[in-house]
Amino acid sequence: MSPQRRTAALRRSAGAPPAPRELKAYLRLLAGTQFAFNTGFYAVLPYLAAHLGDGLGMAGWLVGLVLGLRTFSQQGLFVVGGALTDRYGPRPVVLAGCVLRIAGFCWLAQATATAAVVGAVLLIGFAAALFSPAVESETARAAVTHERATGEPRARVLAVFSAAGQAGAFLGPLLGTLLLFLGGGFRAACLAGAAVFVLVLAGHARLMPRRPRTVRERPRGGLFRDVLANRPFLVLCLAYSTYLVSYNQLYLALPAEVERATGSQNALGGLFALSSLLVVAAQLPLTRWSAHRVAPRAALTAGLAVVAAGFAAVPLTPGGPAGLLPGAVLVVLLTLGQMLLVPAARGLVPDLVPGHRLGVATGVLSSLSGLAVLLGSAATGTLLGAPRGVLWAVLAAVPLAGAGLALCLPGAGRAPVRERTGV
Repeated sequence: MSPQRRTAALRRSAGAPPAPRELKAYLRLLAGTQFAFNTGFYAVLPYLAAHLGDGLGMAGWLVGLVLGLRTFSQQGLFVVGGALTDRYGPRPVVLAGCVLRIAGFCWLAQATATAAVVGAVLLIGFAAALFSPAVESETARAAVTHERATGEPRARVLAVFSAAGQAGAFLGPLLGTLLLFLGGGFRAACLAGAAVFVLVLAGHARLMPRRPRTVRERPRGGLFRDVLANRPFLVLCLAYSTYLVSYNQLYLALPAEVERATGSQNALGGLFALSSLLVVAAQLPLTRWSAHRVAPRAALTAGLAVVAAGFAAVPLTPGGPAGLLPGAVLVVLLTLGQMLLVPAARGLVPDLVPGHRLGVATGVLSSLSGLAVLLGSAATGTLLGAPRGVLWAVLAAVPLAGAGLALCLPGAGRAPVRERTGV
């Protein structure tokens, strides 16, 4: 072991905070993890429905059931991954998630029977339910440590994490498309996704510390008292849920709007690419500006208000070229709101829950939001046949209500601090 690694190990075992250089390297590892996770995942996911329907001949209702089971096994079980992270630390949970994801992708590449497909999809979803809360909670923990050590707002670190994830979400489908274009088919996309996670597993087995980077408190309260009875945290969960319900309209209301305007959904791919490219290009500059001027609660409130403005603008915007201008306005404003509010919301979690419950809290935030999306999607589906003005007014009211909830969070948040260093 090199002297630098020996010193870092001694600092961690003694409970000392990591050196700034060591912490930056760790933050880069976490951001790279999110990039690799999404690259491997989105190399497969966009083509799963077509594979199940066209490739395996499943009925439409069965395809929908399989996709719903994948979402449930991921979002619904985030709290399990968070609890395991609090108990054992992030390293074993992340490594276990990578192993399960590799096994799930390899299984899905070979599966043809319905039961085998369902098993593989559930395994893939549960893998994400393990490593996503582990990586997200550890990123939030490390961002707080970095903020205390350097004075740089934690929102900037979390913005790097978000941008890395969006870059992976943009690159993954391109990788999958390339493999399909080269004739490899869905099986090749699955094996490519598995190969990405093999690399992630190897890298984290070597680079991820065996102990958390910060001192973890011994749990003293129960889960209910620490998280579910924490009223400010539940307010944050509700406010954040309104954003995810709104974001899910990219897959429900936006396709309906594009088909109304153009007669088909062929332009959806371009609008999704516009959203990903906006995050990759503008997330860091926007957060660099807002983190030093706007408190987190205000950024969360403003972001939700911008999302609401995006929905309200759809029936008021002229069709423009090819009738796509209303949809483009919605995508741009929703993405701008997302870039403001997501780092702020994630950065508020460590302020509202005890440190030894950060993993559980991260899982609860995602699981409750997933439940809200499930209920909100059902409600939106019944509204798609309503008059256009009514539909978009109701959709605008959801994030606007979230902005009102965000104003109920305690205090004005942390005061902006001056930038001192970069990650």
